[in-house]
Amino acid sequence: MQTFRAKYHLGQVVRHRNHPFRGVIFDVDPEFSNTEEWYEAIPEDSRPLRDQPYYHLFAENETTYYVAYVSEQNLIMDTSGEPVDHPDIPELFGPYDSGGFYPLHVQLN
Repeated sequence: MQTFRAKYHLGQVVRHRNHPFRGVIFDVDPEFSNTEEWYEAIPEDSRPLRDQPYYHLFAENETTYYVAYVSEQNLIMDTSGEPVDHPDIPELFGPYDSGGFYPLHVQLN
């Protein structure tokens, strides 16, 4: 069994490499763990590999807030220095730190 180490961590602000959204990581899967239908809905020419970390994000774009599931290959660090305004962030995280992350304020298992 191959072991993967996540490049990004909980509370970190990241952005999508190809699409105009960014978000805060609130969970990490060591490899793809969503439905087959979700995976097959991605166009084959841009479908990410399964055997890499996948991140759950409290995401935002210019018009809305949502939860995103993104492969590590499609994320980059957000260097804007701006907080993310997703309304679910306070449930898990404390106030934004100018270093580009939100500190956890709940105990996770």
